[in-house]
Amino acid sequence: MDKICKTVHQYNKNPLPDADMKKLQEIAKDYSKVKNYVYMRFGGVGSLKKIYPGYTVQNEMTRSGLREQLNMPSVYFHRAVFDALGDIKSQWTLTKSKVMSLINQNERLTEEEKHYLRFLLKVSNAFEAVLNEMPVVLRTDIQKQHDLLAQKVDTDKMRRYLCRQVRKYHEKQHTDKAEGFSISERAYRYGDHGIYISVKEKRKRIFVSLTDNNQYESQMFIRLYPEEKNIEIKVPVSVTVRVHEDYREQVGLAIGMYTMLTTDEGNKYGDKMESYQMEYADWIRKQTRSYSQNRENNPGRKKYNAQKNRYEERLHSYINQELNRFLQTEKPKVIYMAKYPRSQTAGGVCKVINNSASLWQRGYIYKRLALKCRENSVELVEVWAKGISRECSCCGEMGRKQDGIFKCKSCGYYIEEKINTARNAKKRGKNQ
Repeated sequence: MDKICKTVHQYNKNPLPDADMKKLQEIAKDYSKVKNYVYMRFGGVGSLKKIYPGYTVQNEMTRSGLREQLNMPSVYFHRAVFDALGDIKSQWTLTKSKVMSLINQNERLTEEEKHYLRFLLKVSNAFEAVLNEMPVVLRTDIQKQHDLLAQKVDTDKMRRYLCRQVRKYHEKQHTDKAEGFSISERAYRYGDHGIYISVKEKRKRIFVSLTDNNQYESQMFIRLYPEEKNIEIKVPVSVTVRVHEDYREQVGLAIGMYTMLTTDEGNKYGDKMESYQMEYADWIRKQTRSYSQNRENNPGRKKYNAQKNRYEERLHSYINQELNRFLQTEKPKVIYMAKYPRSQTAGGVCKVINNSASLWQRGYIYKRLALKCRENSVELVEVWAKGISRECSCCGEMGRKQDGIFKCKSCGYYIEEKINTARNAKKRGKNQ
């Protein structure tokens, strides 16, 4: 059966003793030091050939003596090395994506030049050779493609252009945070309604009682909250996709800032979103004003971030609860919804509304809905969104919206705006 990966969370039942939290913080600090060392040593163009698949880096790090210098257990040391390598690979992917976008938008480049540059970006060995000012030597069949493209352009000019763009946009990473660390199966074991975690002392583990008795066998991440004396364990698990025989409906859906979900039949889910959103936005606004007026004696960003996280967790909990209720009640086989562009900074004259809109959790709602649809074998179809809220779902002509109501001048259709949007989403989805 199909499976998907999701993250589950575990929490400590009782506050950690200061001595135990200090031991975990020591691991987190060393973990951060190792990652920064890898970023510094292998984050540049000279190390491109070493980071795939990464065993060269692991061997060099083992010989570096850094683990012995930090007196760090190997299970944490090697995990930190590979975490940093993953970050470096991701950074290179972002750099290539940015440069590719710039190439496509550059009107001064000919199509042949763009084609050649795309080739260099996509073929790793060619990309590495150009950045290190080496000849491009590839497998015979790919070499022929390169030579054919190179005949049509000024290769020296293109190489210099590519190197300039990479130097401009590629960043070597660094972290000053020591918020947690990854841990493999060898460094922990479950037991006694909790988990035993290895520390820097040989053959020593600290015990953390947990709020649940679930046990996992996989790499996990330990997030530390020293101020609250708490930890959070994030565990990636494979979940079998569920198939519901009674999920047969086709549902049009509109997402709103104040009522979270509205269906084409007019059913609503998350109608308390407005109160959660406004409470969160009011708190943010008050904290911002207080901080601006009293910078010297403000309570500090740690307390601010902790309280902000609590508001977001409360809001996210409500969102997930309502998404589950939506799926269990509507029993959809297919969901049609508009695909909107990224949220923009709110305009207008009302600062309260603008502030609330800037904190809207639309991206989180999309992400969680998509995940829950995959878990339950529900097809999620995103449709073209342009004009979807102003189009009449009855006759197809353009109408107007006022105070949450849609009115069609052509046929006189009169309906709630979100229901109209949901019906248009369903109609467009079925026709695309």
